[in-house]
Amino acid sequence: MIDHERKIFPEGMTPLGDAPFTFACHSGVGCFTRCCRNLTLFLYPYDVLRLKQRLGITSEEFLNQYAGVGPGSNPCFPSVMLVMSDNEEKTCPFLGDGGCTVYQDRPTACRTYPLERAVDRETAGGRIRDYYFMTDHDYCLGHLEKKERTVKEWIRDQQLQYYNQMDDLWAELDTLFADSRIWQGEGAAGPRQLLAFMACYNVDRFRQYVNDHDLLRQYRLDKSRRKLIEKDDETLLMFGFDWLKLVLAGKPTLQAKR
Repeated sequence: MIDHERKIFPEGMTPLGDAPFTFACHSGVGCFTRCCRNLTLFLYPYDVLRLKQRLGITSEEFLNQYAGVGPGSNPCFPSVMLVMSDNEEKTCPFLGDGGCTVYQDRPTACRTYPLERAVDRETAGGRIRDYYFMTDHDYCLGHLEKKERTVKEWIRDQQLQYYNQMDDLWAELDTLFADSRIWQGEGAAGPRQLLAFMACYNVDRFRQYVNDHDLLRQYRLDKSRRKLIEKDDETLLMFGFDWLKLVLAGKPTLQAKR
């Protein structure tokens, strides 16, 4: 809800804005890696892409070994979650003796912590505006550390800019997926949903689909973009987002050749 001057947030939630906060996480903090246990950690398409690249496996292998699919906030489309290890503490499968073993490619949620990000798409001119809030977990002793930071510094230090850009593209598509009309009455795991899931989360299989159906020749794409789509996973993922908006909802994201 917007009051024309500023965004109104639920009681108890105050965006940090430019205000500094204190936080640090390192092996010397008493709770180190405690947040890597018994998690409900949702994975976005770009998270899956980065992790499968880091591990040197295909998207399908990653989904089969490390991910589960179940209901989330979208009533019409499933969510992907990281499956915890089958041990007493239900640790993250990427937690090693010295901490995170995939740190450079860790998911958005891990990268953003201890902050939480909210996005407002109802701004003047349709411009995306984001807000950051401090989490409040009693077990986290990193809040007691004296290192002072700002949100801008945290975004830079955690290399969140590109993750946020990719996640915003996904959020736009996920909002579209919440419209039951685009599924044309099919239930869960119907043909259109399977197609959408493949394009979003299984980039390797989608590349094969693109080749088998000669999709790149069906649309007006400049030569440089077409070459990137053919070899670059991230560019292919973004093409998949545009393609789904077109084939599922008729949005003019791609121009067909005549």
